[in-house]
Amino acid sequence: MSDTGRIVVHMDLDAFFAAVEALEDPALAGKPLIVGGRPEERGVVASASYEARARGVHSAMPTYRALALCPDAVVRPARHGVYGGYSRRVMAILREASLLVEQMSIDEACLELTDQVEDWEAGVEVARQIQRRVRQEVGLSASLGVATNKLVAKVASDHDKPGGLTVVRPGEEAAFLAPLPVRVLWGVGPVTAQKLAALGVETVGDLLRLDPGELPARFGSQGVHLARQAQGLDDRPVVTEHEIKSLSQETTFARDISQPEALKASLLELSQGVAERLHRRELAAGTVAIKLRYADFTTVTRQMALAVPTDDAETIYRAALVLLRRTWRRGQPVRLLGVAGQRLSAPAGQLSLF
Repeated sequence: MSDTGRIVVHMDLDAFFAAVEALEDPALAGKPLIVGGRPEERGVVASASYEARARGVHSAMPTYRALALCPDAVVRPARHGVYGGYSRRVMAILREASLLVEQMSIDEACLELTDQVEDWEAGVEVARQIQRRVRQEVGLSASLGVATNKLVAKVASDHDKPGGLTVVRPGEEAAFLAPLPVRVLWGVGPVTAQKLAALGVETVGDLLRLDPGELPARFGSQGVHLARQAQGLDDRPVVTEHEIKSLSQETTFARDISQPEALKASLLELSQGVAERLHRRELAAGTVAIKLRYADFTTVTRQMALAVPTDDAETIYRAALVLLRRTWRRGQPVRLLGVAGQRLSAPAGQLSLF
């Protein structure tokens, strides 16, 4: 199916963890709020309200640094079990809207409406209904993007946060992306951005002005991929979980991470996300794997077979932590971190790692 024939919606919950905490405790509404570890425990920020973000606080930042920027912020510990419950309610709304829903993380999902609505206007209306239902039935703000493919829909969902709905119609993809920083494209981290800046490339539109052969010559297959993205092209399908032989979650950090505690905090969150997805599908993983991508785009994967298949978050985290310690070159900045459950089967009671 061509891009022009597709209708893809990307939904991203706004400041999800912080929003849930404010929903559970209305006294926190409108206040700078940090969800994460305590500074005395070398904790890191898992999420921050928009009031805290306006003061420079961002996820994966050490909590002590966040409090230096925003001394009056309230700090709350992350409660992943609570967030999982809210996430399930939101995802249930999405699955009522489409048969093709790909949950990317606890607060993010993509759905395809191509064969389920008559035309574009109907697709946009479905997106509006999703946004309205998430607000009215769950109490959370969501930002959505509607486009012809996953890449542009994702970028569109980030375009008007919080609470925005951005529509990029067929034929508008390249023009929409052109003025945006080149880092909005998948695979463009600080190292690649610096190399592109040396070529005079600051925006996506700058990529299109390069000689067609320059990107492949300098960046190889990644350059070919970047050239396609700059045109707003992406033919990846929306993949539902029943089609997947493994369940994984990964995160690309806004800034490369080299602090062990920040990596461990992210690893825990990813492990809990994988466990939640396994539990929801009534599956257990016989193998745990991690993926590390360094700032220079070197990617390393490692896996560990478990004695018994599991859907337990703590067991998955312990295995992932062992793999991280074996794999990570200490002090080396990490751009992307991922956790996966593989060799899926039905759960088998109380499970353990060894």
